[in-house]
Amino acid sequence: MRFQIGLLLFPDITQLDLTGPYEVFTKFPETDVHLVWKTLDPVRAAGGIRLLPTTVFADCPSLDLICVPGGAGMNPLLNDEETLDFVRRQASGARYVTSVCTGSLVLGAAGLLGGKRATTHWMSLPMLSAFGCEPVAERVVVDGGTITGGGVTAGIDFALTIAGELFGAETARRIQLAIEYDPRPPYDAGSPARADASLVAATREASAARQAEREAAVERAAARLA
Repeated sequence: MRFQIGLLLFPDITQLDLTGPYEVFTKFPETDVHLVWKTLDPVRAAGGIRLLPTTVFADCPSLDLICVPGGAGMNPLLNDEETLDFVRRQASGARYVTSVCTGSLVLGAAGLLGGKRATTHWMSLPMLSAFGCEPVAERVVVDGGTITGGGVTAGIDFALTIAGELFGAETARRIQLAIEYDPRPPYDAGSPARADASLVAATREASAARQAEREAAVERAAARLA
């Protein structure tokens, strides 16, 4: 039987949160990868690129792995019962419940992270504790069948981790080589632990409005679960 993976697709998604893992997932043996949303209409990602869902909530097959990506568009999902019900329903029968970036907050809002260790984008990491989760500042966090990836580019590391879990290290290495995943960034500023304090402060300031909106949505979602 073929392994079924579903990635949640939604408006204003950070496309690399989805397309990074997607590139890896589509190289898994005997695997079908679905892009799932409420309708089959094109979805506008942050930055303007359009992505096409392949199935809707009602028609999505039972998933072996559900993945929730992140981005500004996940803020409304924290209190969107239709989406949260879909995530909970699929998670109940899935072998792996996973996320990339701030998608982990959606898992939390669905009540799926209580007592778990998980990660997310560094600016939103403290918010995970509102859902009874232990925030972990790591690139990828594995807690049993719950696997979460950090911010944006961590989605490739996350998906290769899953490849190793499912098919072994040799298959994961072959996929890594096939996509030439050999990152050597020109600047060492990809983590708040290494970036200049002034750069971290400026980045926080630029995202302040979105983060405030997210915090308020997290508070509402956590209150609903209480």
